[in-house]
Amino acid sequence: MGFGFAAGLDRYVQVRARYPAAEMLMGIGNITELTDADTTGMNALLIGFCQELGIRHVLTTEVIPWARGAVREVDVARQLMYAARRRGVLPKRIDDRLLTIKDSRPKTYTEPELRALHQAITDPNFRIATTRDAIYVFNNRLFVSGTDIQALFDQLGVEDPGHAFYLGRELMKARLALQLGKTYVQEQPLRWGYLTPEREDTPHRRVRIEGRRRARDAADPPA
Repeated sequence: MGFGFAAGLDRYVQVRARYPAAEMLMGIGNITELTDADTTGMNALLIGFCQELGIRHVLTTEVIPWARGAVREVDVARQLMYAARRRGVLPKRIDDRLLTIKDSRPKTYTEPELRALHQAITDPNFRIATTRDAIYVFNNRLFVSGTDIQALFDQLGVEDPGHAFYLGRELMKARLALQLGKTYVQEQPLRWGYLTPEREDTPHRRVRIEGRRRARDAADPPA
């Protein structure tokens, strides 16, 4: 990148014009491995270029730490670009597995919606939700919001270690969602595209305030 990349792409176009049926190989690892940028988008773009020119073979590597997963990304990208090409549509809203950092259509609440939910709550268990700009924590007695999760936690008055751990985990997850533009759902894992685990080893579970015997009630549905 910056040392003949554009000219190299142009040569591929010229060779394809001269030899329409020739098999071609593109080495894409020398782009992803030598650029300080996430590889998901670069691989999607490079494979889209290959799909347009009918380049059916690519060479990539996973040596640099940030290129880990590049082979799988190329596999997802080839499926995405092939499907888009066959359908004659843009490679959009077909397969979002290469959207690892940001969600394609993040879902958030508005403050009026959350205040309406707050008015209907009659129990002391905390609900956590996000708007586009802040994290909200509320139960039947509190309604607090902000972006500093330590400041939010300090307002909750929680002393039980299990409850504190649960809320800390959820608040950190909500903060990540807020920072990255992702959907946050209490007690559900964030989505990371093709990197999302098929299942979590330790599922999120509600920690209730009342009753020592019900400190961790997995049967209670998410609010």
